[in-house]
Formats: sequence, structure tokens, C-alpha cells
Amino acid sequence: MGEITPSMLMRAYAMGVFPMSEHRDDPDIFWVDPKRRGVLPLDQFHISRSLARRMRKGGYRASLNRDFEAVLNGCAARDDTWINGEIHRLYMDLHQMGKAHSLEVWQEDTLIGGVYGVTLGAAFFGESMFSGATDGSKIALAFLVHHLNRCGFTLFDTQFLTPHLASLGAVEIPRAAYHAALDMAVRKKADIMAYSLAGASEVLAASVVQRNTQIS
Repeated sequence: MGEITPSMLMRAYAMGVFPMSEHRDDPDIFWVDPKRRGVLPLDQFHISRSLARRMRKGGYRASLNRDFEAVLNGCAARDDTWINGEIHRLYMDLHQMGKAHSLEVWQEDTLIGGVYGVTLGAAFFGESMFSGATDGSKIALAFLVHHLNRCGFTLFDTQFLTPHLASLGAVEIPRAAYHAALDMAVRKKADIMAYSLAGASEVLAASVVQRNTQIS
């Protein structure tokens, strides 16, 4: 495969495929279009009682794009990762272009969790997430789902369905159903930067906890 450019990568997302590598030391990248796709319905995010209690406690704040590379590095800092050097470069380029975004969760000045992904139209393509403390990635996802809803997004693509994502409300759908949803989402307009997360952590936490209470 020749060199992948950021514009090529965005065209791939529009067609429903995404890049991966076998591991961090493998220089090769391959394209993936799963037969069954993981998605997180934006109106079905599940907050467990334990997560709701942790969110009520507070003591953390969320930010958007405060430290994209730290989130990218956090996601890659595990024994088995598909984020090689080329993928790191590509997503840093997409971030500089305003196409890739991160949501961070902080305790004081310590990054305790985060998630990053790519936006196109009203679709958010979740790439990876990490926890640096208990429930760090879950709290990040709770804030991200709330924020995506607020900003007008209609599709949250998780690529694959893991037990962790399933516990939060993610489901698996056939490839054809995913491509139909993707086609509709990319034709719509949404702006992840439409609202700021600065100073909004307590309000957002109260909102997502209240929502969970109402649907439980």
C-alpha cells in the first residue's frame, strides 16, 4: 500500500472503512470494513449505578481537544495496540486539520481518561479510549455522548463491539445497516466545536446522571 494521506483517510471514513495495524511495530496498515459493526446509539448510553455514584462525587472536569496527543499516546500505551507510528502521524495530521478530536477527563492536572475519534458530517468515528484511573474511559464516554447529542450528531461508530462497550449500551448491526446509517449521517451537518466543555463538568454530570435515573 502506498503512503496514506489525511484526505485519503477521510474518503475511507466516508465509505465506511478504517485503518488498522497488527501492532505498534508493524509498519503496514490495512483497511477494515467489518461484516458486523459496533455502534453506540446516542439515546441509549447506559450509566450503571456505580458510575452514576462516581459522577455525582465529581472532583474531575472534562475538556475538548486540550491534549489530543496525550489521549492518543494513552490509547497506544498498552501491550497490544494497533496504533503504530504511521497511524499516530495520520491522526495528528487530522487533528491539525480539525477532523480528529479528543475528549479528556482530568483530576486536577492529571489526565485520568480520554477518547478520540474523527468527525464527518453528523458521524463520529470513535477510534480508541483509555483509562488512567478507575472509570476514566467510562466518564469520558458519558461526557462525549452527551456532547455529541448536544452538537447534533446522529451516528457514533465504535467499529467493533467489546464487552466494555456493550455494558455502556453499544450494539452490533449488519454492514448494510451501518452503511445506510453512515450515508444519512455524512449528509447532515454537526459541529463538535459548537459548544464548549469549559466549566461545564458539573452541569453535564448532573444532566447525564438525571437522564440515567429517568430511563432506569
